[in-house]
Amino acid sequence: MIELTGMTCAELTAWAKENGYPSFRGKQIFRWIHHGADFDEMTNLPLSMREKLKEEAIAQPVSIRLHRTSRLDGTVKFLYALQDGNCVEGVLMRYKYGISLCISTQVGCRMGCRFCASTLDGLVRNLTAGEMLGEILQANLFLRDEKQTVSHVVLMGSGEPLDNYDNVIRFLRLMKEEEGIHLSLRNISLSTCGIVPRMKQLAEEGLPVTLCVSLHAPNDEIRKVTMPIANRYAIGDILAACDEYAEKTGRRIIFEYALTDGLNAGEKEAEALAALLRGRLCHVNLIPLNEVKERHLKGVTEDTVSRFMKTLENRHISVTRRREMGDDIEGACGQLRRKTLQSEAEEGVHA
Repeated sequence: MIELTGMTCAELTAWAKENGYPSFRGKQIFRWIHHGADFDEMTNLPLSMREKLKEEAIAQPVSIRLHRTSRLDGTVKFLYALQDGNCVEGVLMRYKYGISLCISTQVGCRMGCRFCASTLDGLVRNLTAGEMLGEILQANLFLRDEKQTVSHVVLMGSGEPLDNYDNVIRFLRLMKEEEGIHLSLRNISLSTCGIVPRMKQLAEEGLPVTLCVSLHAPNDEIRKVTMPIANRYAIGDILAACDEYAEKTGRRIIFEYALTDGLNAGEKEAEALAALLRGRLCHVNLIPLNEVKERHLKGVTEDTVSRFMKTLENRHISVTRRREMGDDIEGACGQLRRKTLQSEAEEGVHA
């Protein structure tokens, strides 16, 4: 089956012509698809064409299986259902500047970071570009009654985006399509644990997305404790790739730093981080660790966050503390999916 959400307007136009339809029909289909429509809603298409599409194509490869809305801040956690029975998560967050959606790029993850629930069961498969776009389209449908749409996208859900490089690049190019969502790539952030060759490749793509790097340590020794990728790529190599990206795109690098008790959150680590980043076009996003019960890492106190942040500020490092959102709905990446799958497995055992 053809996944229409993964096709450009030009590709859909070519498909229409190849199947004996006027080329403008392809543009009509593209517009409908990017409004989240299914075939029966495409009322300006001939019935025969809609029937053919139903036989050969998938209009929307993603649906919202369930959602939970935070009573604290209005954050919405989605569990998306895919056509093959898999599921992934997304998080919709409301800010003064607009609505941001954190999307997944893979079902599961193979990076093995110890602080993340998404990687506990490994990588199942990559998401297609059309499925990534589908996450946004379904969120826009969810927001329709509010007369709002997603304005910012963060590739920071389950999966490592640069481990699914070709599909992610295609997704980013789809976001630029004028007849589609047409979201500025400057409103898109892409998070990586530091796959250096892909970071360098991304710098050459001419796609001005914000690159976010999961650093989480001021040196390789500490980083290896929680991030297996550190055994392959040293911090020095990652920073060199970041410098190259900043130079070629003019975009500031965001370094994500999850504060973990007894590991990377002391004064010594703050000073080392400041020395590491001094003079770079960057910003540090401090994240109090969201504890995963299957792991044995502990979060930090607010005093620890404040002291760490103050040390960076005193050394002229741009830094903010990530706003915690969706705490009452298992907002952290991978938690809702894992809990749902475990519950279904238990029900299967007891049935």
